[in-house]
Amino acid sequence: MAEFTMELNEEQREVRDWLHGFAADVIRPAAAEWDEREETPWPVIQEAAKVGIYSLDFYAQQYFDPTGLGIPMAMEELFWGDAGIALSIVGTGLAAVGVLANGTEEQIGTWIPQMYGDANDVKVAAFCSSEPDAGSDVASMRTRAVYDEAKDEWILNGTKTWATNGGIANVHVVVAVVDPELGSKGHASFIVPPNTPGLSQGQKFKKHGIRASHTAEVVLEDVRVPGSCLLGGKEKLDERLARARERAKAGGERVKNAAMATFEASRPAVGAMAVGTARAAYEVALDYAKSREQFGRPIIDNQGVAFQLADMRTSVDAARLLVWRASWMAINGKQFTAAEGSQSKLFASETAKKVTAQAIQILGGNGYTREYPVERMHRDAAIYTIFEGTSEVQRLVIARTLSGMPIR
Repeated sequence: MAEFTMELNEEQREVRDWLHGFAADVIRPAAAEWDEREETPWPVIQEAAKVGIYSLDFYAQQYFDPTGLGIPMAMEELFWGDAGIALSIVGTGLAAVGVLANGTEEQIGTWIPQMYGDANDVKVAAFCSSEPDAGSDVASMRTRAVYDEAKDEWILNGTKTWATNGGIANVHVVVAVVDPELGSKGHASFIVPPNTPGLSQGQKFKKHGIRASHTAEVVLEDVRVPGSCLLGGKEKLDERLARARERAKAGGERVKNAAMATFEASRPAVGAMAVGTARAAYEVALDYAKSREQFGRPIIDNQGVAFQLADMRTSVDAARLLVWRASWMAINGKQFTAAEGSQSKLFASETAKKVTAQAIQILGGNGYTREYPVERMHRDAAIYTIFEGTSEVQRLVIARTLSGMPIR
């Protein structure tokens, strides 16, 4: 187990500085343009691919950092640059992780390279889980996958929503119901290869924030995929379903809590994204308060402004510490006995909303215009209290964990 320290080591500092440089020199100058265009920033993704940031190798190196701080550090720096562009860069990772977690070695080797492409021909992938009537309530999922044994094919029907890169992806990873009686344990994940008939993009959402990230519905109409596209394979699925049925008879809560533990482990990464956005807004506000003069002195000399900045900095640093704690616990196999993953996501996401709003207030009328980035940062920050479980869901998870009640 890695020894805990509050300091990044030399290698981590080098990676952080490298990412910060890319965010400052490439992402941030392009942020306003792609926010206005509301399009996928392909040139920026290509630049990220050229330097090695947009690749599975990079994220694997950060994921396996024994301190657990690689991923949160990377997310904070990229999202410090711009949340919309950063999500376009890291969004493919959602699908890649789905394959890594559930796929066979052959599936991993076949599909993940097709998700990223290369620096000359970048591709993206989409992870499709949420549905119009099944967001936080994953047990209400309706997309069905039916096995055609004669042809060794799975037939997928349903509609997915809020899919990052949905419809424009080279590879889609789709979660579907294979046994409705088992709730969330009756789900399986499928690869939908490029140009598969029956898969189409539905509504593309025009969003309040993170506009440079493509978000859309994915419609599946009699989509047939080979049996080899079931992640993990049919034999493994049948064994898992049989175990789930036995556990459900013995006491279903144990099954549900195991599923919730998976979500807990992923939430610190979203918290780190929120920390990056909050830190960016704080820094803009701090620089502005030092240079903006009113009544013959910088506005930071006014206690009302100075105290806001003190609170902003304290909240950002506290959020980072909660994210780092949860990330360190996850990599070292520490059990989240107080829903520490949800704690980090809840506090960091609420901090991002509050700090970006305070930044607008400090900049006054300038902060309300698109001439300054805090207006965009505030719009972007709203997503953190919504995706990967709303703040209300995080509070519910934390409360139920503390009380010993089952997490449904």
